[in-house]
Amino acid sequence: MRISINRLKKYIALTQSPEEIAALLTQSGLEVEGIEEFVSIPGGLEGIVIGEVLTCIKHPDADKLSLTTVDIGANEPSQIVCGAPNVAAGQKVLVATVGATLYPTEGDAFTIKKAKIRGQASEGMICAEDELGIGSSHAGIMVLDTDLPNGTPASQIIPVTHDHILEIGLTPNRADAASHLGVARDLKALLGKELCIDSSPEIKKEAEGPKISVNVENSTNCPRYAGVTITDLKVGPSPQWLQDFLRSLDLEPINNVVDITNYILHDLGQPLHAFDAAQISEGKVIVKKLPKDSKFVTLDEKERKLSGEELMICDSKGGMCIAGIFGGIGSGVTENTTSIFLESAYFSPDVIRKGAQYHGLKTDASFRFERGTDPNMPVYALKQAVKLLQEIAGGKVASDIIDIYPQPVADFEIDVEYGHINRLIGKKIAPTEVKSILESLEIQVENETEQGFKAIVKPYRVDVTREADIIEEILRIYGFQQVALSENLRTDYLAEHPAKDLNKLQYRLSEILSGQGYFEIITNSLTKPSYAEKSGFLDASQNVEIYNKLSEDLGVMRQTLLFSGLEVLSHNINRRQTDIKIFEFGTVYQKGETGYEEGKRLAIFHTGNKSAESWLEEAKPFGFADVYSTVERILEKLGIQVGDVSMIESQPFTYGLRLMLGQKELGIIGLVDEKMLKLAEVRQEVWFAELNWDLICKKASGLKRYQEISKFPEVRRDLSLVIDKTVNYDQVKSVALKAGGKLLQRIGVFDVYQGDKIESGKKAYALSFYLQDQENTLTDKVIDKTMSKLIQAFQNEVGAVIRS
Repeated sequence: MRISINRLKKYIALTQSPEEIAALLTQSGLEVEGIEEFVSIPGGLEGIVIGEVLTCIKHPDADKLSLTTVDIGANEPSQIVCGAPNVAAGQKVLVATVGATLYPTEGDAFTIKKAKIRGQASEGMICAEDELGIGSSHAGIMVLDTDLPNGTPASQIIPVTHDHILEIGLTPNRADAASHLGVARDLKALLGKELCIDSSPEIKKEAEGPKISVNVENSTNCPRYAGVTITDLKVGPSPQWLQDFLRSLDLEPINNVVDITNYILHDLGQPLHAFDAAQISEGKVIVKKLPKDSKFVTLDEKERKLSGEELMICDSKGGMCIAGIFGGIGSGVTENTTSIFLESAYFSPDVIRKGAQYHGLKTDASFRFERGTDPNMPVYALKQAVKLLQEIAGGKVASDIIDIYPQPVADFEIDVEYGHINRLIGKKIAPTEVKSILESLEIQVENETEQGFKAIVKPYRVDVTREADIIEEILRIYGFQQVALSENLRTDYLAEHPAKDLNKLQYRLSEILSGQGYFEIITNSLTKPSYAEKSGFLDASQNVEIYNKLSEDLGVMRQTLLFSGLEVLSHNINRRQTDIKIFEFGTVYQKGETGYEEGKRLAIFHTGNKSAESWLEEAKPFGFADVYSTVERILEKLGIQVGDVSMIESQPFTYGLRLMLGQKELGIIGLVDEKMLKLAEVRQEVWFAELNWDLICKKASGLKRYQEISKFPEVRRDLSLVIDKTVNYDQVKSVALKAGGKLLQRIGVFDVYQGDKIESGKKAYALSFYLQDQENTLTDKVIDKTMSKLIQAFQNEVGAVIRS
């Protein structure tokens, strides 16, 4: 769940940094998993200033360019070459100064540098909308109507929203915190500050509109249903502040009416739904269940068969919405809508949860309803939405507020004893402090005695229904860190986290490699000093020498598993065993600045043919892909994602790759150089990989566990990318996995081309992308959106050109 710091500050006076706020919330049980900076305009218009065009003449060597001098508030005017057709002397314009980075609406970001354009110096750039990333127009430069001085930052005339977004890992019990108001309530208790909550505005009928009646046939599953009719609406884009708020939460603005309902949902935690009043047959809204196997088309244009157990919002003809989950295609707000019926309700969590699971629909509304919303919020949220609809969409109230609430949900009454508080927390807390904490959480304390009291809890706290829950609330605000652990603390029911069994991990991986046709070897840790002295890639000064050496050939401890493995290959090749796949878990040693060091490594060797010659097929020699795929499978099995990958064109390889995990080297893979082979008397090609087993064990999440195959079909889409030769496949794969999200299951390469049909210095990858949703059948819209994200990421991050 994403929470805006800017919006929190509207509720409570916050002077703390985002990091301090995150720490407070995490300590109280709302774990902040990340903090993200949000800027409404990429780059924040840094380095963009207001300028005035002093002179504008035709470029002497280009018909479509102009040579201008622009006052940007510096000591001297700047000369700028401009290609816009509408540039003229006397204009106030926006200028990107030298060093500024632009983030255009389309294409990659770029930095402004001093340049010569057709022989004329140019120090900056006069900008159009799309070049600044604030619009799509490229008809010409932006001409301003302003009296602000030249050199004024552009952000003073074009508002830029700066915000920090908290990513909160909300646990299922904290439904009350699934909103900005809910998080602000916790901060109020933690900081001892008051909340600033807008008063409930007065709503009066001010126009005539469609007459809408409401009949709740199933009050068990819909204890409260409220609504109001709004007319004279002008559906269109939302104001910039509302669009910025939604985008900061990773929501795409749709139109002012829908955006307001989304705003209220994330701000107050109350889902709303707007029906086009003209589409409500006979002006009747009926809350009921429809017969099993009734057909209903939802907003995603998918026809669904109802189970008969989900609650429906209907008109006289049939269903308009799956209550609390998803709207129908026929009653939604469009650009032609002028009147709406705005719904705000409290539904039973059970019926919403079952309906969402049956249809495989997880929406922001169902997320909240199925966990339990505040039954006292619907009318307040409705009034706040009406206020915004009046201000933003020009709406007028065309009815009184309908509020059907036959049996109000009662507050929870919980008896609490001070002795139980002190026993469960493990520390005596003064009754005055207990009372203060509970009141800050809007929990009333009544009938207080020396032994205890009665706690009155509002129903929006669906997780606080027992004495133990009250005690937990006290502790999380008081602070877990303030309760010291006793030296003799003991328990019969808590167990330590099981330690990772590294020997078992090694044994299981050995079984896997053996099952793929590898033989395991165990070699001597003592080796020849000449390997380090003659190889050219080992430092002989780092050899760990043996004082009482048995011979010169076994005089030092090995720094790598390479040569001990090559000796095994040489022994076998000399006996006509030329096709070999072997691996070894072994220890390497070296002398460092702080003393002797040792580490565990996993080595893999391939040499000869991977398949013997027969009447069925020709002999196929091992290649780089064979050893690389083995390494890839090992890392995948252990749940390790490789970081940077770089080329190696030095010893011990003719060519190879270096794999990184953060700042540490994970391993190396490549074709062993002939010089190394001669040292071990090997006379055929050897492919070698050496992995840092200590680092792997530290980062491994254990052997991957497999799950049942999804019942929803997999979809394949292909793309052909033209990229620079310097860009390797791992970079492409990393970009794809990041952009594709959870829908992208795997990537395949079915062709690589370099030749005269594409530009020199380029190569073409033909890639297949396999998409699958574990909970739903993918629609064309979702697939197209995912592929668009992939294409955009390839273009922006690796400079790819998409071949059609």
